[in-house]
Amino acid sequence: MTESAKTLDVTILGRSYRIACEESERESLLRAVSYLDGKMNDIRHSGKIAGTERIAVMAALNMAHELLSTKLGGGFDLGQAKRRIDSIEAQLDEALAKQERLF
Repeated sequence: MTESAKTLDVTILGRSYRIACEESERESLLRAVSYLDGKMNDIRHSGKIAGTERIAVMAALNMAHELLSTKLGGGFDLGQAKRRIDSIEAQLDEALAKQERLF
């Protein structure tokens, strides 16, 4: 754990966990906790699966499926979008650098 890492107490499916987290990652971790807790509660309330471990596994499988569907299916690929944005930024920087030389 680095110097900027701190512990964060979170609750998932009614259980408390202490997690090491960089301060810069705190908000995204809290969003992930909220998303996971929601998925697990949905599974619990469906009444089809009992036991915290089984609920956790089903939530993990559902989330992995969502991720892979987005990456491999016709869904939105965030990584590809970020690479495209980086490419466009590089082209803009190059064009602006040429523009600055004109003045």
